[in-house]
Amino acid sequence: MIDGSKNNIKITTKEDYFRALDITKNSYRIGHSFDIHRLVENRPLILGGIKLNYEYGLLGHSDGDSLLHSIAEALLGSLALGDLGHIYPDNDPNTLGIDSKVILSHVYDLEKGYYIRNVDSMIYAEEPKMAPYIIDIRKSIADILDIDMADVSVKATTFEHIGQIGKKEAIAASTVVLVYKKFEV
Repeated sequence: MIDGSKNNIKITTKEDYFRALDITKNSYRIGHSFDIHRLVENRPLILGGIKLNYEYGLLGHSDGDSLLHSIAEALLGSLALGDLGHIYPDNDPNTLGIDSKVILSHVYDLEKGYYIRNVDSMIYAEEPKMAPYIIDIRKSIADILDIDMADVSVKATTFEHIGQIGKKEAIAASTVVLVYKKFEV
């Protein structure tokens, strides 16, 4: 006799196949988000939990980290848990200036029953150049989410001098996340 698990399924019949589909239903979920903040004077520029050397920072009720906000919102979306505005309203004096690392960590704690498979983010900024910061940003995100850095992709692009981002008035970020259900063994 060998101990087994009900989750260990042998598929030999059509019924076995449909049982396996039922057990694994919602085992993978995808979330997507986009976040943009205006650049202003007299604020530090924080992206991905890292302070960047730049003369302007992102305006926001929190520290304005549009990258971490897009990741948090994508995580919420992956499980249909609403949006950041419901959890962190921008008129709550208790969260004024809150560190976005705290926001992302809290949102990930809401993902009970799921693991992050990967995070894929894009930063949209005319300036500063992101290349010198990408590795540190990836490490910061991986540390916050307690996942392997290999599961965090961060890229950057410009807006070719078009619109608010192209005119150096704002920085945005978009994110896609894949989460998967924790199975009991």
